[in-house]
Amino acid sequence: MNEAETRAELIDPALKAAGWGVVEGSRIRREYLISPGRIEGRGRRAKPLKADYVLEYRNTKLAVVEAKANTEGISEGVGQAKDYAGKLAVRFAYATNGTGIYSVDMVTGKEGELNVYPSPERLWAMTFAKADAWRDRFAAVPFEDKGGSHPGRYYQDIAIERVLRAISRKEHRILLTLATGTGKTFIAFQIAWKLFHARWNLSGEPTRRPRILFLADRNILANQAYNAFSSFPEDAMVRITPEDIRKKGKAPKNGSLFFTIFQTFMTGPEKDGKPTPWFGEYPPDFFDFIVIDECHRGGANDESNWRGIMEYFAPAVQLGLTATPKRRENADTYRYFGEPVFIYSLKDGINDGFLTPFKVKQIQTTLDTYYYTSDDTVVEGEIEAGRLYEEADFNRNIEIRGRERKRVEIFMSQIDQNEKTLVFCATQSHALLVRDLINQIKKSNDPHYCERVTENDGEIGEQHLRDFQDNEKTIPTILTTSQKLSTGVDARNIRNIVLMRLVNSMIEFKQIIGRGTRLSRGRTTSRFTTS
Repeated sequence: MNEAETRAELIDPALKAAGWGVVEGSRIRREYLISPGRIEGRGRRAKPLKADYVLEYRNTKLAVVEAKANTEGISEGVGQAKDYAGKLAVRFAYATNGTGIYSVDMVTGKEGELNVYPSPERLWAMTFAKADAWRDRFAAVPFEDKGGSHPGRYYQDIAIERVLRAISRKEHRILLTLATGTGKTFIAFQIAWKLFHARWNLSGEPTRRPRILFLADRNILANQAYNAFSSFPEDAMVRITPEDIRKKGKAPKNGSLFFTIFQTFMTGPEKDGKPTPWFGEYPPDFFDFIVIDECHRGGANDESNWRGIMEYFAPAVQLGLTATPKRRENADTYRYFGEPVFIYSLKDGINDGFLTPFKVKQIQTTLDTYYYTSDDTVVEGEIEAGRLYEEADFNRNIEIRGRERKRVEIFMSQIDQNEKTLVFCATQSHALLVRDLINQIKKSNDPHYCERVTENDGEIGEQHLRDFQDNEKTIPTILTTSQKLSTGVDARNIRNIVLMRLVNSMIEFKQIIGRGTRLSRGRTTSRFTTS
């Protein structure tokens, strides 16, 4: 028999006889796609990674089974089975040719042949030797996959399980490090979903639903999270804004899921001549679980003005989400939360094929440094004679419009002008200048071809951003910005990223790269241009 016949006639009946797909709560997932394969360009991918069988019980992956034709040896598929089990972080790997079963315990290293597959109950007991009431309650809650149309990726399932495991062990500071574009908000949603439906809370008893706070440092991040959590009952969701607080005269407390930004919580009315932040209206133990998005930028920073919010709500379990591994610039974040319970890097995402690879192209001009000479004309301001102006000075201390026009002409000539592009500039004023230069050079006839999105652009800029993020819209095609869009742009259609300013932080550089690594249908690579 070939492999397909072996599966149908020998392996499937053996799994069924052990109770898989028969016992309530058990499931056999055939041809389980682990990863789609690295994008190689020109519409090609590397070979996808698929497990022949994944055995699930109580909404939890417990084992992989690698099948071979019955003419092969029993242990022929052991290497693949171990690889898949390691990837999926499951304890047991099985290889079979239909006539025998070879078992591997990935924790103890024990290997050997079996006569029959363990039953779902038996495999659960083998995986989880110690009783854990909360783990069992979390496992009883299925993932919210919108009827199967939005299944989680393998690494997302692992991240969720690691956080829930930490919560069941009563850990209060938890950190997840996942590259931009790998679905941190989706993971936070699924964790909240399980906590909410398992009725977990700080009391330790399932007597009430938890109060969960999603805390960000930008409205765009809080709004995106609020929209991503839309499967929750509408009356459970509360978006805390300064306008609502001022209108009601108090901070809202009726709800289960609250979304706000640090800045809103830090403001408040004056009492006895001193400002009192709104977060002080909540008891310190009001929230059971707090998600801090982009935590390396938020309150976990030792010098942050917002650190007081997190310290005030110290009784809550606090989950930090970050895209950046531990570095000198964000070491205080890791001191506050501890080591991550799970890491999924940019390299992992690209190798798995969940993120698109990128190419870097560097552009140099003949005017990347500048000395003032008496032949030059100063249009405005004062020049420092004898000073060497370097890259860091351009568009901050000195502006040479001819240089900026030339740089814009160069990158506009090297990109497909119909592809969506982000341009990062030195300042908001520089972003304004670059926007105007692009619109003067563009081939398009549309007056909104290039728009600026910075703090100064307010709601108009936010609307430009929403239009840019819409895959069905082609205008605006290019956005210029300074700092605002280095994080928080959930767009899957960005083909080019242009850096027209220095980026001295690896953390910021990887965040900016993340703007262009999300997959979009028909796109195989992104281009990053530095000039």
